[in-house]
Amino acid sequence: MMKNVNRTPRSWKLFKYLYKLWTCTRSQAQTIETQDSARDPTSYTCTPRAIFHVFLCRTLLTASTLLLSAAHGVEISTNQLPEGAQMSYLDNEQIKVGVDLKRGGAIVFLAPANGENLVNNFDLGRQIQLSFYSGPIPFESKGQRPIKHWEHIGWNPIQTGDDFDNPSRILAHSNDGHTLYVKTTPMQWPLNNIPGECTFESWLEIEGAVLKAKARLNNARTDHTQYQARLQELPAMYANATLHRVLSYTGIHPFTGQPASPAPAASGQHPWSMWLGTEHWAALLNTNDWGLGLITPGRIHFTGGFAGQPGHNRTLGNATGYLAGQGTELIDHNITYTFEYEIVVGSLDEIRARAATHQSKTLPAWTFDNDRQGWHYLKAGDAGWPIKKHLHIALEQEDPQLISPFFCVSAKNTSRLVIEAAYNSPHRHATLFWQRHGEAAPTALNRVTFPINADHQFHRYVIDLAAEKEYYGAITRLRLDPVPTGKSGDWVKIRSIRFE
Repeated sequence: MMKNVNRTPRSWKLFKYLYKLWTCTRSQAQTIETQDSARDPTSYTCTPRAIFHVFLCRTLLTASTLLLSAAHGVEISTNQLPEGAQMSYLDNEQIKVGVDLKRGGAIVFLAPANGENLVNNFDLGRQIQLSFYSGPIPFESKGQRPIKHWEHIGWNPIQTGDDFDNPSRILAHSNDGHTLYVKTTPMQWPLNNIPGECTFESWLEIEGAVLKAKARLNNARTDHTQYQARLQELPAMYANATLHRVLSYTGIHPFTGQPASPAPAASGQHPWSMWLGTEHWAALLNTNDWGLGLITPGRIHFTGGFAGQPGHNRTLGNATGYLAGQGTELIDHNITYTFEYEIVVGSLDEIRARAATHQSKTLPAWTFDNDRQGWHYLKAGDAGWPIKKHLHIALEQEDPQLISPFFCVSAKNTSRLVIEAAYNSPHRHATLFWQRHGEAAPTALNRVTFPINADHQFHRYVIDLAAEKEYYGAITRLRLDPVPTGKSGDWVKIRSIRFE
């Protein structure tokens, strides 16, 4: 989400007036100083008239400089902000974070203590912010249709504002010095001044050099259609041009000290690429391996890259580095969706050390008590939100599929998969596929078929993966085809899926 912003700051005329006044006053002060020094060369700096005019001169200079800085969205020295920002900050001895209450409470400032802002604020599609996606594609509202460039975006409320410079609105804000909270009505990015039928909430805390965040979408759409799951930005993070190196660990031996590597190169005109960061982090760094590290506990799917030319740390510059934690999620019309993330301000080693504190000590397991646990469907749908004790999935289309979130485990350590499910179907077999690290999708050989009991009762299906010769290496995803094909009235209920 990038666009050009070419507007004349509103304070420019006032700055020009003060600058002229400062120039005139400065000239008058110099004349008085010269006249007084001619009378007594040793005392001209103490002449009251001269002191007054010099004081006024310097005051006007300071005021005009501040106004010029504000006009360009930059405070004096290092505190760079968007124009007219209304800030709320948290800080400690190591970092400082700030949200803009005039831009939906998005994070517009993040820096080391007494350091420069690292967040890019070129337009309302940058910042560190929340952004969600669903159907229809394209999304239209109140007679508005997006321009062709944004048709593919679909339903996309974002925290800061829309592509027409209309900022999102704050509904609530609190800051007790420990937790910074905002509640926002977001704007639909591709449309002009169309609020989303939802609210965003954000809770921020800082711990050392780590920004800890919890975020929530509260949906209330009048369109109750269950659209297909889409990739979400969890969150979207844009940094300045000095942080132009995109690094992550993408190997199959996470948390073993193996070297990090650059993110994959973009494959087309689009500057972003996707990858699996198997240590749950990705980073935007400078040439000294220092910058911002995004940590997404429990998630390893990332997108990101760098657009433009590496350069200075300009918060309003167009060149930018981008990262987003990714998850393919079904966003119901009434869903409450919550996720957490962290951002480390520091070195590559410090980022990796923090990510290691989130290393899971257990095998992947998904219990569907009250949410989908990151799973989504193709050619299938469920009973909708809220989830109550299990997934209830309608099997009424050809080749219905359930697809897991990404993970990374060794096949040697995951010899069995257990599925607890109940069926209503004339079919008597289901198929499990697995995807290995480096594969774009499961191959035809990466599968096992197992019998099912379609008596409407829950059964525990134990799949012996160790017995499958194609089950080896690092496993990164599962796909469950609960039946070969569906028909009206068929369903499956799933309580849990877990490795043992």
